[in-house]
Amino acid sequence: MKKPIATFLLGAAVLTGCGIGTESADTSAPTAKNAGTVAWTKCTDLTGPDGKPVAPGPGVECGKIQVPLDHAQPDGEKIDLALIRIKAAGDDRLGSLVFNFGGPGGSGVDTLAMAASAFGNLGTRYDLVSFDPRGVERSSGVKCGGQIDKLLEAENNAAGDRLAKEFATACKKDSGKILPYVGTVQAAKDLDLIRAAVGDTRLNYFGLSYGTHLGAVYATHFPKNVGRFVLDSAFDPRGGFEERAVTQATGFDRAFEAFAKDCVAQSCELGTDPAAVERTVEQLLNGLKDKPLKVGERQLTYGLGQLAVITPLYAKATWPMLEQAVAAAIKGNGTAMLTLADSYTGRKADGTYTTAMTSLQAINCADNAERPTAAEVAQINERIKEIFPILATDASIGVCAHWPVPGDDAAKRIDATGSAPIVVIGGKGDPATPYQWAETLTRQLKTGVLVTYEGEGHGAYLSGNGCVMKAVDAYVLEGTVPAQNTTCPA
Repeated sequence: MKKPIATFLLGAAVLTGCGIGTESADTSAPTAKNAGTVAWTKCTDLTGPDGKPVAPGPGVECGKIQVPLDHAQPDGEKIDLALIRIKAAGDDRLGSLVFNFGGPGGSGVDTLAMAASAFGNLGTRYDLVSFDPRGVERSSGVKCGGQIDKLLEAENNAAGDRLAKEFATACKKDSGKILPYVGTVQAAKDLDLIRAAVGDTRLNYFGLSYGTHLGAVYATHFPKNVGRFVLDSAFDPRGGFEERAVTQATGFDRAFEAFAKDCVAQSCELGTDPAAVERTVEQLLNGLKDKPLKVGERQLTYGLGQLAVITPLYAKATWPMLEQAVAAAIKGNGTAMLTLADSYTGRKADGTYTTAMTSLQAINCADNAERPTAAEVAQINERIKEIFPILATDASIGVCAHWPVPGDDAAKRIDATGSAPIVVIGGKGDPATPYQWAETLTRQLKTGVLVTYEGEGHGAYLSGNGCVMKAVDAYVLEGTVPAQNTTCPA
């Protein structure tokens, strides 16, 4: 899902930008010759959240298609996109439903393999399909010389800026060929090739978090190819760096307050009132600055502790994990907090990382022309401290300021005029993609239909809310468009 903007590498994760020009929308479908077909075979390299191998479930197949490295040169160099498919369970098949689960930089192949049961209703009539977008994992994933650990250990602004420059240099060395072409506009054109490769006339699509941005860009470039579209936990790409950082910090502050109130209502170990809970967490984190907590051969540092606090705020179901992990760390056991941080950064048990965080940086720097300096990032960080201190950093790191290729704002233009209805879902308690983004994205799309979820967490459909699921299932399975401004109580 979408990463919070101000916690990990403030100044990199917020940015979106090195896209490839401000091209006009392309409303024509690619030919089957350009798209190719998918040779589906047994999956052999699926991994779980801990980085360990996972055996494919029944009906799970993997494949790949070739797409142009640069869509402006369709007959030029090609790269492989990795795909996964779970065949429709019923006989009344409607086609394929393609997922992007967010990030940007998340592996759709691994995520669908783990999360397919959550979309079981939709899988009765659709082949569930996902993919590793360009620049992610199996699809020419961006690698940056193992620099993530160093960035997390930056102690001040000067060190952060130096490490950001080293990180960008390592990315160019290891993945320089793909870096100019990982922007969302290019990825949207890949989506249309996937549509053609699976044999669908129109793209049926379910995007979560950053996946809503990818879907909106697709609908802008290929409005006539839009089938049944659901954009859950909507992201509005128009705002600048500072605006988005402040909006998300406000969202996480509100989510933490909701967690603290809920914790107190259930005999919280961290305090007897919400303010005491917040003080307890801040005191733990601040203590880690001077004295990291030893966990085996590793250490729970301040930066990792921040990530451990942020991660469970994404879903109400994981709030108890936050209480338990912090309580254990206060008693000297940082294992649970370190595990939470590792799940955020994609660190595996063997100490290596998925490309989740490096792909995130590359795509964000590809989707925005803005290049804030370390000093500008530090000023914004001061605003974050005023809103939600837990999210602020000691080292303001602006990776995009040193990025080896330029960015542009092509992916900020959203207008799906002429498309089929697009269902946009916004959660009132969503910390990572606050509700106002769903409202503004719906207006930009022109064909958007807003569904409001009044509950907590990031990803309304995944919350299991019956009202949200009923509205989405009716649209995707039967074509019944929800009434505009449908509201689902928590």
